[in-house]
Amino acid sequence: MKVCEKVQRKGTTSYNEVADELVAEFSAADSHILPSESAYDQKNIRRRVYDALNVLMAMNIISKEKKEIKWIGLPTNSAQECQNLEVERQRRLERIKQKQSQLQELILQQIAFKNLVQRNRQAEQQARRPPPPNSVIHLPFIIVNTSRKTVIDCSISNDKFEYLFNFDNTFEIHDDIEVLKRMGMACGLESGSCSAEDLKMARSLVPKALEPYVTEMAQGSIGGVLLTSAGSASNGTRLSASDLSNGADGMLATSSNGSQYSGSRVETPVSYVGEDEDDDDEFNENEEED
Repeated sequence: MKVCEKVQRKGTTSYNEVADELVAEFSAADSHILPSESAYDQKNIRRRVYDALNVLMAMNIISKEKKEIKWIGLPTNSAQECQNLEVERQRRLERIKQKQSQLQELILQQIAFKNLVQRNRQAEQQARRPPPPNSVIHLPFIIVNTSRKTVIDCSISNDKFEYLFNFDNTFEIHDDIEVLKRMGMACGLESGSCSAEDLKMARSLVPKALEPYVTEMAQGSIGGVLLTSAGSASNGTRLSASDLSNGADGMLATSSNGSQYSGSRVETPVSYVGEDEDDDDEFNENEEED
């Protein structure tokens, strides 16, 4: 039980680590014994730790890879296991939905950007010259929309990287993707109202592997997820003067965090456990003997 508790608490450990801790605990409890008896007891404890780890591995409570011992979990009955599997299934389904939503938004962004490039190229060819510099809007950008009567106070940092706006009335924020969608650059896929001609165009703007997803989006769903976010809330993010008094008294124009579609502009922890050549020698030797 002590070995089991040690491995469970640590999650990942080694034979030597568990054995050393248990030897230290038992030695501290029996401080009156002679040195010769202590050496014998320590060897006996380490052997018992080895036996306990083998039992736990046989019961699939722990796993061992090279010198690393990992906790798997105590056995459960069928009802508990079924319940745990159902919880895990729901968690994974939710994750799949999130990934599908992210994929949908990334596809829309690619189609919109490529459509915009083609449109600008055609405009340059027709005009036979590049557009004037003062007529170009660079990506990414944010549009802030409000009433003509709204009083706006704008503060600019010294390095001109931060712009703080204070509004005394309701205002809306739109990012570049929202604007491109309103311009029809997403071929109507964001609202599920894509014509056959637009669908053909959209399919030509994505890699072949993504074409089936574009077709599903044109039909109003992708992987069973209805496309309603863009179609039902196309006015952007709306903030009122009361929001400003509650802490939203400034927006950085260099960031698109306030916009509805900025979140999709899309981490995996990596751990390394070093292996000491001298660790777990006794455990490995005992395994070879057995």
